[in-house]
Amino acid sequence: MEWKNTRIDALLEQALLEDHAPDDTTTHLTIPEDLQATAQIIARQDLVVCGLGAVTRILQLFCNLDSHTGSNSRFEVVSHPEIFDGVRVKKGQVLAVIRHNARVLLSCERVILNFMQHLSGIATLTRKYVDAIKGTSAHVLDTRKTIPGLRHLEKYAVLCGGGTNHRLDLSSAILIKNNHISLGGGIQAVLTRTLENRKQGQRVQVEVRTPAELDEAILYGAEAVLLDNMTPAEVKRSVERVRMEKRWIPTEASGGIVLDNIRSYAETGVEFISVGALTHSAKAADISMRISAE
Repeated sequence: MEWKNTRIDALLEQALLEDHAPDDTTTHLTIPEDLQATAQIIARQDLVVCGLGAVTRILQLFCNLDSHTGSNSRFEVVSHPEIFDGVRVKKGQVLAVIRHNARVLLSCERVILNFMQHLSGIATLTRKYVDAIKGTSAHVLDTRKTIPGLRHLEKYAVLCGGGTNHRLDLSSAILIKNNHISLGGGIQAVLTRTLENRKQGQRVQVEVRTPAELDEAILYGAEAVLLDNMTPAEVKRSVERVRMEKRWIPTEASGGIVLDNIRSYAETGVEFISVGALTHSAKAADISMRISAE
């Protein structure tokens, strides 16, 4: 992932401004201006790493914002060549070492950790879901249930955990859901309208909740189906029904799927399983920063 881009820079810079990092009163009053220090970012639990690229960019942006430090301030961020985003690490491992001005390290500490803890938490949880269905043909998908403003980073964290990204936003794919069907006059009406007016190359996926809805969606041209809030047994029957068709229709299960039951869904033969919890319920990973004077 390229961390240096306008969208991510704006997000990281806003986090620094939100924390008033350049105006860190306590640090300015207690730490000599020219003191150099070394910081170690340490995993306090077994986890999947995500967000290392943010460290360098946060420090660069801070130096641009802080008139005392200056944009030409030199620093070094070093990580072991075997530690990078997407790698599993053990409790106690050092993820990165930063050599910089002590004031800068203290002022950026919380912003750096907030991003790394959150993204590593998503990556770690995603890996648990991926491991839970190992050996099946199913893929774990994320959803749009993300923290506003953080979607790109959260979906990147899902990739680091071994998951697969679903549609990024409302413009990137066609998914006809229950409310579209209710408001648009039923499955036949909305599917006919969509298939006639879609852009070339756009696949049309339809959410279904019953065997009757599935049959109707297939009859009127659905090119993928989302099997919503079905039991594993219902999903299995639906997958078997879809496979009776001569054309390939990808199947996805969603709704009420957690670590305890995802294996039973994966064993139905469904191709994709979407899990909102990957991004909206991931616990922050336990990561700390230890800073010492050089």
